[in-house]
Amino acid sequence: RGGGHDHVVVRLGTRGIVRGVDIDTRHFTGNYPPQASLEAADGGFDTPVDKLHWRELLGPSDLGPDSHHYCAVADAEPVSHLRLNIFPDGGVARLRVYGEPLPDWSRTDPGEALELSAIANGGRIAGFNDAHYGDPWVILIPGRGINMGDGWETRRRREPGHDWILVRLGAPGVIERVEVDTAHFKGNYPDRCSIQAALVGNTTDQALAARAGEWPELMAPVKLAMDHQHFFEAQELSDLGAVDCVRLNIFPDGGISRFRVYGRPQL
Repeated sequence: RGGGHDHVVVRLGTRGIVRGVDIDTRHFTGNYPPQASLEAADGGFDTPVDKLHWRELLGPSDLGPDSHHYCAVADAEPVSHLRLNIFPDGGVARLRVYGEPLPDWSRTDPGEALELSAIANGGRIAGFNDAHYGDPWVILIPGRGINMGDGWETRRRREPGHDWILVRLGAPGVIERVEVDTAHFKGNYPDRCSIQAALVGNTTDQALAARAGEWPELMAPVKLAMDHQHFFEAQELSDLGAVDCVRLNIFPDGGISRFRVYGRPQL
């Protein structure tokens, strides 16, 4: 009523390149903002907000009531903070930011095994042959699954073969530990699993999917149990040197809640 606009500053969970945003006005029907814009800054996580230098990431964009508004972003500069501006005021249910994490490996202990598969460390799903239930990417997030929907599950096979999922690691590394968690999967967990791995560099995801079945084994097939965290240490893994992509094979099908790969980055 007095002019101007409102804003909120968000510090991202990890520094990265933003590829898209979703401004969600769900449930805001008569009090949603007619427009919104986004500004970005890359000032380090400890930089006070009033010291950040802002640049436009997304110009003023029209919003509607009770809706998702996905906007692609064409900006190759790293981002640590975002400022969401709404014009002139109103309600936003969720702001979701999608992109590529840029972890700062220089701040880690070179001798420490890190979770190279974690999304916050740049890990991502590069392919899978089936995902009938759930969302494959959640197997890389922190914590344990809250139910069977919080995991990756394939359909029941009625033909020979097995299912698989590809994970690109955030950095090449020598693998020292693997976790396969079947939390909440009781009558539908895989009987066995194995892991293959390779150093693939800039190979496309499509090319990876076509050739990953030929990779050497990081871990031979092992039995799994229902609703259980399985940890496999270095002595149970083959020494393949540095790898940057792994393929988890499940036999013959079933559900996995979390999959974690730990290793020493080789940068």
